[in-house]
Amino acid sequence: MAGDSILILGAGLMQRPAIMAAKECGLTVYVVDANPKAVCVADADFFEPVDLKDREGIAAYALKLKAESSLRGIFTAGTDFSASVAYAAEKCALPGHSYSAACNANSKHLMRQCFKKYGAPSPEFITVDKYSASSIMNDDFVKSMSYPCVVKPVDNMGARGCRMVRSAEELPQALEDAAENSRTGTAILEEYMDGPEYSIDALVFDGTMTITGFADRHIYYPPYFIEMGHTMPTDISRDKFKALAAGFASGVAALGLTCGVAKADIKYTEKGPMIGEIAARLSGGYMSGWTYPYSSGFNLTKAALQLSVGIQPDEALEKRIKLDVDAPFEMYEIPSVLTSAERAWISIPGKVHRIYGLDEARSSVGIKDVLPISKEGSCVVFPRNNVEKCGNIISLGNTRDEAVRYAHDAVKKITMRLEAGNSETRAFLDSGAGLSADSYPPSAYQLPDSVLKAFTDEVKESYVIPAGKKIIDSVPASFSQPSILDMEDWNHITFREAVMRFDSLCPDHKDLSASDFWHSFIKGGLQGALYENDC
Repeated sequence: MAGDSILILGAGLMQRPAIMAAKECGLTVYVVDANPKAVCVADADFFEPVDLKDREGIAAYALKLKAESSLRGIFTAGTDFSASVAYAAEKCALPGHSYSAACNANSKHLMRQCFKKYGAPSPEFITVDKYSASSIMNDDFVKSMSYPCVVKPVDNMGARGCRMVRSAEELPQALEDAAENSRTGTAILEEYMDGPEYSIDALVFDGTMTITGFADRHIYYPPYFIEMGHTMPTDISRDKFKALAAGFASGVAALGLTCGVAKADIKYTEKGPMIGEIAARLSGGYMSGWTYPYSSGFNLTKAALQLSVGIQPDEALEKRIKLDVDAPFEMYEIPSVLTSAERAWISIPGKVHRIYGLDEARSSVGIKDVLPISKEGSCVVFPRNNVEKCGNIISLGNTRDEAVRYAHDAVKKITMRLEAGNSETRAFLDSGAGLSADSYPPSAYQLPDSVLKAFTDEVKESYVIPAGKKIIDSVPASFSQPSILDMEDWNHITFREAVMRFDSLCPDHKDLSASDFWHSFIKGGLQGALYENDC
């Protein structure tokens, strides 16, 4: 392909595997992004500042490149702009999914309509825009809904504006938030699908569909859906694997996706497979470009990129195995042999003063990548969506247990110390919510009511932890049982480990109010304890 070129949408970290794969194929790489300071701008051969929402601008630029530089294809990964890719590719008569099919995959409203029309397994739904919400969201309608249900924008990614609605009281605000997070001011309201969730990537071409990555997703913190990581490959039973693959295939066919890639978020419920969504692109979240290549040895991004320039990925044909399932496509799989685990770390609200442990995490056994998002000086929140996390760890192991242990051990080495005196941190630590697993925001350590009552009786307001005394020697008796000392916070740090790390970071602490210290510790973990000390 020497002398040929490709246009890649997006210059963020998620697009780096695509840029590198294109160069490996000998293509000249043109990249567009609205942000001229995006992290991968320097990796491109040529960069043009174009907003990825500007499909006409992208198409005009692509036509210009086709006339001047033998443009062979247009591609993206890890962005929500596959429709922009398909639109420009269609204008340039280049390979790819049709624009209409990409639009079906880009709008959850159109997607659900296609699924319903062709019988692909998916939840019941209605669509509400900001102009009709006031007339639809009357008391009778709100009270008639079945709860829990789910509200989400029709056209956004990263779980922005997406949440579970557990009661009639929560519905109006949830719909308003979802519409605010939609580019078209439109939300979708659908039945809640109860069951474990999976992400699947696939290559679709010549009437075949090849599964190229099947991961367990780890979702926490209702009413929001925060993915704290994924593990590749799945440990689901083979029968359920095949059922989910067939459900995915029926959704891909319903959308009309025929030439390129597809990504599903899908659940296995008491009704069987139920599709959350299907995108006409590779997955983000470090799956297609990191964990799957690590676990399988297969460069999925390169294969997908080859399809975008009209070449069948020979390596895929060599490695895939036949799947015996009843599906609209001839089904194959390229399995993972090793296990790769991706895990996020998160923070309580505030402003980052200092970060400890990144180098130690990078040098940990089995760690492939440490990918910080928040830096010193960053403002952080407890996440309500998947773009508000603070960073990610990726591990590789011979077994699932090994890979998961490597990832957890690395994550818990990272400590984000927050700026003292921050009102958002103070408000979080002083909030009383979060003592149960289903409340939001949760506490770092969700202790039983009986333990909290015993603690309150034991540690009076006047009790002081003397300056310099090790906190490990000051743990209240009510917290000293193994079930509490071994309890993990959001970042896999046990109660005992957090206390010992505080002693390491603050050996010369001044007098501390035991009541204030331990309340902040329970609510905010090590971060809460450090904040209480620093204030």
